[in-house]
Amino acid sequence: MSADCVKNGSGFPKTAFLLGAGLGTRLRPLTENCPKPLLPLGGKPMICRAMDALIALGIKRFIINTHHAAEVYAEKFPGGNYRGVPVELVHEPVLLETGGGLKNIESRLSPDDKNLLVYNGDILADLDLKKLVAEHLRSRALATLLLRTDERGNVNFEEEKQTQGGKVADLRDRLGNAGTRRCKFTGIYCVSRKFFDEIPAGKIESVVEAFLRVIVLGNGEIRGIIDDAGTWRDLGTLAEYEAAQREFKI
Repeated sequence: MSADCVKNGSGFPKTAFLLGAGLGTRLRPLTENCPKPLLPLGGKPMICRAMDALIALGIKRFIINTHHAAEVYAEKFPGGNYRGVPVELVHEPVLLETGGGLKNIESRLSPDDKNLLVYNGDILADLDLKKLVAEHLRSRALATLLLRTDERGNVNFEEEKQTQGGKVADLRDRLGNAGTRRCKFTGIYCVSRKFFDEIPAGKIESVVEAFLRVIVLGNGEIRGIIDDAGTWRDLGTLAEYEAAQREFKI
């Protein structure tokens, strides 16, 4: 199943949730008064590069969580839109982490949001989002993670030769399941609406904990799909950010 074939179907994600609430401590002093995802790369905030890719995919609405320097988001998205696509900012007075932040936006979703695309706002990537969505819709998993092969990664993946995807066997070596391939989690993934039932309301926790609960309890599948062809960078340090800036100036 290709994503183009299902793009206009009822299950294709119309909304993307971008994680924008991090403190960006490793990028200080640049992030003292600016959220990390809003630092510029090639003349535009890095989060907007993710939004450009998501608009090209077919996303019709953005939700961004905020915490540190939240007012800067309002300045960057005046009128609550980006390139004509609505942008809703959801402030977290207390930082909820990736799982709590995801649960916190559940009430903002519409009945049409049967699946949601989640994207860390502080990464620079050129990956196959269509492939991710197609695998998620084909398998009907609770969550489908976009992965890259990396022996130093924290995801143990059980690859299925008959499909382009496979099952996530373990994360952070918590369960002792080796899988067949070691991967890095890119911070980009799709979740079904049912996945929200696996995240407790009002709890500050990583989304990884919810992934692990699903694997252990067998309430559904956490799947993955590998994209080693595209590019991916976590701009988490001053050195990495400055290197990316130099590349955009070339």
